[in-house]
Amino acid sequence: MDRSSRIYVAGHRGLVGSAICRRLREEGYSNLIVRERRELDLFDRPAVDAFFASEKPEYVFLAAAKVGGILANSTYPVEFLRDNLAIAINVMDAAHRHGVKKIEMLGSSCIYPTLAPQPIKEEYLLTGPLEPTNEWYAIAKIAGIKLAQAYWQQYGFRAISLMPTNLYGPGDQFDLKASHVLPALLRKAHEARVSNSPEMVVWGSGNPRREFMHVDDLADAAVFLMLHYDEPGIINVGVGTDITIRELAQLICRVTGFEGRLKFDASKPDGMPRKLLDVSRLSGLGWRARIGLEEGIADTYRWFQQQGALHSVAT
Repeated sequence: MDRSSRIYVAGHRGLVGSAICRRLREEGYSNLIVRERRELDLFDRPAVDAFFASEKPEYVFLAAAKVGGILANSTYPVEFLRDNLAIAINVMDAAHRHGVKKIEMLGSSCIYPTLAPQPIKEEYLLTGPLEPTNEWYAIAKIAGIKLAQAYWQQYGFRAISLMPTNLYGPGDQFDLKASHVLPALLRKAHEARVSNSPEMVVWGSGNPRREFMHVDDLADAAVFLMLHYDEPGIINVGVGTDITIRELAQLICRVTGFEGRLKFDASKPDGMPRKLLDVSRLSGLGWRARIGLEEGIADTYRWFQQQGALHSVAT
């Protein structure tokens, strides 16, 4: 992949896709191909095929996906399974048939077994039961990864699969019905501070441990691996450290300036007890994350506030 290569970023408006586009442009890749959902529906197989036939991308970052937190996964199991399967099948098949040189799939650390040994190594995939709170998404993503490996095995098609940890950053989803834990807590803390609320409710016990990576670090790793990784086996992408949800909530309160008390609602599900990736394979290639968690949360909070200000001006 060089600076003039035709590069298609699927899902360029999302958290990951937009960050990958930013990173590619920073590195001087000027020939990016993007499409809005209204221009190209990745669920529409003939439309996807026609797009690849006409645009002839050489490299593909497949960052498009139906994503969400525990509430969204439990509310819309059909969409999480059906839509993610359709995206993987349609894009992978068209990419192979129309001469794409290499494609990069984005999986997720949440598709590993719920009680996988910690830190989680790549070989632990499919060695135990999935986490019930996101099994529909997990099954679809695992199928997509196995499809990529099948194309590599049968046709020699260069399809690599990344397993990112929990991501956050500018462009995240802050809708409390669909968001992941970090943006949800960030919005809750902000609203609690603005309204002078005496407390903020946090789902679950606060005891589960999670690893968090700024999306700009993930984008940097995605470009790095497109250039330097050529194996069908999955590769973890994370920071190598984790914190409890309680510690995360306290950190977010510090960043946002909310000084009230935290109330943990143990009647709500915790999800996986711990989810820390073993990133030794990635670090062995010479890549490490650079953005600290407090720095990254502060950056995300500034973006969130700017979006609110822009919305106020627009309305």
